[in-house]
Amino acid sequence: MPVSPAAPMGVSDRLVTLMALCCSLAVSTIYYHQPLLPQMAASFGLAPTQAGLVASLTQLGYAAGLLFIVPLADCRQPRQLALMAIAANAVALILCAVAPSFTVLCVSSLLVGVTAITAQIIIPTLSGLVAPAERGRIVGSLLGGLSAGLLLARTVGGFAGAHTGWRAVFVLASLIDVVLLVLVARSLPAATSMPAISYDRLLRSLGSLVREERVLRYCAASGLLMFAAFSALWASLAALLAQPPYGFDSATIGLFGLVALLGIVASPHIGALSDRLGVRTMVLAGAMALAAGFACIAAGGQSLGWLILGMVLLDLGNRAGLVANQARVFTLHPEARSRLNTVFMGSYFLGGAIGAALGNYGVHRAGWLGLAAVGILLSCAAAVINALSPLESNSTTG
Repeated sequence: MPVSPAAPMGVSDRLVTLMALCCSLAVSTIYYHQPLLPQMAASFGLAPTQAGLVASLTQLGYAAGLLFIVPLADCRQPRQLALMAIAANAVALILCAVAPSFTVLCVSSLLVGVTAITAQIIIPTLSGLVAPAERGRIVGSLLGGLSAGLLLARTVGGFAGAHTGWRAVFVLASLIDVVLLVLVARSLPAATSMPAISYDRLLRSLGSLVREERVLRYCAASGLLMFAAFSALWASLAALLAQPPYGFDSATIGLFGLVALLGIVASPHIGALSDRLGVRTMVLAGAMALAAGFACIAAGGQSLGWLILGMVLLDLGNRAGLVANQARVFTLHPEARSRLNTVFMGSYFLGGAIGAALGNYGVHRAGWLGLAAVGILLSCAAAVINALSPLESNSTTG
């Protein structure tokens, strides 16, 4: 199904659904470890919070993959690039499964993140095939697939890890990559005309985009802060829930990923709402939902009800910011969507690595209250950045 990246042609609902599934399977590989961190730490004789380094390095690797690999989709065949990334990701997952030491596990986790970027090749590829008025809805649907991947990874990872051990989970993830390889090979649209750009020029153009596009800078900054807040919770949640008063095992901890169900259902509607209300309004609403969610999480040590409500608010808030910001970024330069996506999502997952580190620091210092304080500060900073961003009516240039 060859298409030109320069001319929006429209896509079928079936293709959107199939590509959302591929996004789900692709991103799941960087989240399987989250409910397993205490179990992984114990296997190497470490404290539960020390395993948070695995979460930080995986997110940092993902940001590096976005920076150094995803831009190639603007001048190389996206389908071939995705297939190579999936194959490399399967190998990295096997390295995690057989890691003889915590150091090797950390290095392998970094490689998992670097090669888990297939969804960020799929999203700009499909967004270039639809009219601007439909872009928010399509991006929302694909990001709904990403959220389903989070749910799949945390729930399946926690359940399988409790019954078979954390190493078997990474073997299972590598087998899922084989399924993803087949789906992408058969279904991802191929581009018929690709500009000839050298790799070094491609990377240099990222800096030009950042300098020239004020909107991109603000979207990237608010996205970084919002995902940092979101990741602060998920990188430290397993360690908190494994301790008193809860003492949950990895299977039970994985079930907390089910709170993402509401957000998955809401994603296409959030995208459509963003098309109508505007990005700045949606990002502000998302940041406020994050702050409110962390206010609830402050009571998470005494009440599961408050914790779950806080997690729902965090999921919806992060999703609103991601869908709105990413759809806005894709309006800037049709010929450079993969590079725009690189800057935005690279910042986004750099925020994930920062948030994972800050979340673990907050928990170490003050438990649930420390985590909540970190999340509220990051959420409020995102709201301020968003308030300073340009109005959408005149936001297409720097």
